Amino acid sequence: MRWLVGWSSIAASFGTAGRVGGQGGSGPRDHPSGGPVSGGLADADTAHPDDPAAERTVVPVGAQLLWGDPDPLWAVGDWRPDEIRTLAADPFTRLAVLGCCGATDAELRSALLAARGGALRHLTQWSGSYTAVVQTGRRITVVGDLAGARPVFYTPWAGGTAYATAALPLADLIEAQLDIGHLAALLACPDSPEALGDGTPYVGVRRIPPGHALILREGSREITGYEPVASLAVAAPTADPERAVEGVREALVDAVRARLTAPRHAPDTPPHDPGPVPGMGPADRRAARGAPAPVPGVGADLSGGSASATLALLAAGLPGAPGTVMKQSGERLLAVTFNDLATPQGREAELERARAIAANPRLHHVVVAAAAEALPYADLDGPLTDEPGPSLVTAARERRRLAAGSADHFVGHGARQVLDAHPARLADLLMDRRRRHLLRPVAALARSAPGDSALSLLVPFSVYAAARRLARTPYRAGMEAAAARLREGAVAGGASNPVDASLAALTWSRPGPAAGWLTGEALAEVSIRLATAAGRPPLSLRPGEARARAALTRHAADHRVFEQAVEVRSQRLHAPFLDSQVVRAARALPESLRVQPGARAAILRTVLSSAGVRELPPGWGAPTRTPNETATRLGLGAALPSLLSLFATPLLADAGLIEARVVQQALLDAAEGRPVPLDGLAELVSMELWLGRLLSRRGTCWTGTSTPRRRAVPEGVPTPRPALS
Repeated sequence: MRWLVGWSSIAASFGTAGRVGGQGGSGPRDHPSGGPVSGGLADADTAHPDDPAAERTVVPVGAQLLWGDPDPLWAVGDWRPDEIRTLAADPFTRLAVLGCCGATDAELRSALLAARGGALRHLTQWSGSYTAVVQTGRRITVVGDLAGARPVFYTPWAGGTAYATAALPLADLIEAQLDIGHLAALLACPDSPEALGDGTPYVGVRRIPPGHALILREGSREITGYEPVASLAVAAPTADPERAVEGVREALVDAVRARLTAPRHAPDTPPHDPGPVPGMGPADRRAARGAPAPVPGVGADLSGGSASATLALLAAGLPGAPGTVMKQSGERLLAVTFNDLATPQGREAELERARAIAANPRLHHVVVAAAAEALPYADLDGPLTDEPGPSLVTAARERRRLAAGSADHFVGHGARQVLDAHPARLADLLMDRRRRHLLRPVAALARSAPGDSALSLLVPFSVYAAARRLARTPYRAGMEAAAARLREGAVAGGASNPVDASLAALTWSRPGPAAGWLTGEALAEVSIRLATAAGRPPLSLRPGEARARAALTRHAADHRVFEQAVEVRSQRLHAPFLDSQVVRAARALPESLRVQPGARAAILRTVLSSAGVRELPPGWGAPTRTPNETATRLGLGAALPSLLSLFATPLLADAGLIEARVVQQALLDAAEGRPVPLDGLAELVSMELWLGRLLSRRGTCWTGTSTPRRRAVPEGVPTPRPALS
């Protein structure tokens, strides 16, 4: 896991290792390991400046100091040299950009001078995915992205504020306890930022919202937005569809080009094979040494869907050298397709489209085939992620595919949330009196409705009535109704078809798929969060726009957990659809274009056509139903004994969130094929796994403290509070 961490304090002497011998000097001293220390956070446990313990500083483990006095900044983890760029206009004005950024040095310098005057949007207009930190005098500005894939966290610390791009290091710093209310909200209403607020799973560690920046002035905090917000009273001006699609094309091409023009990196050389070992073949010896390193160069997923195929074809067709680091040009891009042998039915068309696309001469196609060993829930051992996420149950499955990829690997995550229309946008069209644009999407839903034709005739009226009701429901009334629904325990199961899913999404807030298994006390606490949030209006009072932003934020957070859970050493995953400039360009698409059936495929087809790719296989862009329900049920059945053992004495039950016997019965029902919200079970299992890994960890993110081992959740899961009366 790669992260950056910094500090801003009231006193300029804080935040450095300059306090030597109790004399307040500024010279460097030695780290306990023998190396010099040039920066560190003042330890809050120091009793008195004259006490020898006051000379100790808090330093991140394995950190690289980017700048020191008086407000230090570190980069922690296996950052590549080109992923860390620093620029200084003078000793008191400097900029650090961490990640993949397509800006030139001249553009960085211009943005630094603009940021010194308070203009922050310039720092988010470059291609790529990155985090920018600006220091101007004693003012520190940390800019988050628009999607939320690169979040920024902060916490009060020693009379100032510590910030980081990961929550766990800050939780270790303050020895934070678990926020059980936040965990309950993650399970009850994962798509409702009103229930989650700015909290994290750790008490005292906060998150800045996407599209905002954290500004620190000698320890004082300010959170400000840098994106304009649409007005509710005045409809947004009608955008030109062709120009908007052209903007998406330019942003997406620039995002792919930023990765292609970055320096190539060869993965670490694997250890030498010592030769024959009794009882071990070559494959066994490789497994004992660890997974093989990814192939040098650039690769991409090729699942047969429109998002991954667009990225693969763009990366293969743009000028550059997507192949190995030793060749100059003409190398082929590695395209990886996963073939699930355990459930071959249902994906034949996708695999055939992937084969047809891979016929491109600049693509080298690799098919990763796996059977029962790659089912969901097959291997539940993995690394500790910063936060819980549903991808923990499929991490081993995804890691098997990504291990066959390249050192820089494109994934199509986020395309649906960025380009597609959230069903609640139908209410926005009604608010703008654009009823005629509802005809095609409602007709498409009617055609997808299961059952006889008589019931499908009622679908348009049901969808229109739900959209009209949402358009006429104020935000406050909608949130209060959602809170009352949770208090009453009226939480339905998962949607069984697209019509039910669309009708359920036409609301200000809805329960998540795991809400039905939570205890009444947990649901009541989440309902209090929603009722409190009803008095705080969101960034946008237009229901469609607000729900679309919330869905994108949730998906970006899940993608971040996915990156950490499936991490392959020396590999970088790139999701260009979640880049700020792509999100910004997609938000300029008119709603009337978004809601039309097949809008995402049409937009991506235009992107490829303008890039020279005009021949696509039949059925390209057809909607796919994910995840594979058959594979999930097979995985549940195979892992049922271990899952039942996991929930015999679950930590979630110790926290008062679930009852063990209820979840065990749900696992049995799911394995036997009964209708159960499988997404909800994945969230419950993932959170239980995450809690177990968090409490069993022995290390910490900090060293040099007066406390022998400073880490989060030192006392375990807190005892549940008394039931609400």
